[in-house]
Amino acid sequence: MARLEVHQFPMRSDNYGVLLHDPATEATASIDAPDAEELFAALHEKGWVLTHILITHHHHDHTAGNTIVKRMTGCTIIGPAKEAGSIPGIDVTVEDGDTVEIGSVKGKVIETPGHTRGHVSYSFPDDKLVFVGDTLFSVGCGKLLEGDAKMMWSSLEKLAKLPPDTKLYCGHEYTNNNCRFALTVEPENAALQARAAEAAKLAEKGEPALPTTIAQELATNPFLRPTSPAIQKRLGMEGRELSEIFGEIRKRKDRF
Repeated sequence: MARLEVHQFPMRSDNYGVLLHDPATEATASIDAPDAEELFAALHEKGWVLTHILITHHHHDHTAGNTIVKRMTGCTIIGPAKEAGSIPGIDVTVEDGDTVEIGSVKGKVIETPGHTRGHVSYSFPDDKLVFVGDTLFSVGCGKLLEGDAKMMWSSLEKLAKLPPDTKLYCGHEYTNNNCRFALTVEPENAALQARAAEAAKLAEKGEPALPTTIAQELATNPFLRPTSPAIQKRLGMEGRELSEIFGEIRKRKDRF
């Protein structure tokens, strides 16, 4: 039975913030804190009081609001142990398999390095939710800024094994552009064609194509589809290691 209330809202230029609220205890967590002012506006809109920030990784566009928000709310900042030295105001460090508690609701920490070396995602299995920061995007994935293709592919495999109906929230909204690239890799994919049309319509209205689901990403996201015979053939990489195929797709996206 779903217990968490989720509020998604735009932040900065292309970030998306997410608030998680446990009605039973009134505990409220923010996934990352890209901007203090916009985060406070969202809290005010919902009438919620912040108790936690769950940090996915150390990049400034995910932690810029930490210091002010902590000073104003006294919230607890939780983040990856491997990046603790780079996360302002961190109180609690977590590693793969650890549990986080937002009021009465328990989440699980999944280490998903690749974009950064200590990146984590937060899964709430009972509510079928996962918050993946910049590891996985709608029809895309994060740039390999600190890790390599093998590391990132291992992280994506972990996320791909979550239940298909898990709702996936990511740190940025790039769906429309990601679809344009994905169609260069697997143009014959009917599910991707439909997703691209949907994303284009939503972009015209200024609306996000988020959240997505694990099932939708498995069907449309080329970075989760290196097993696709069509993709392997188009890249001339039939039968190669999946992490190598993923790496080639990532290189092509970097040049796109």
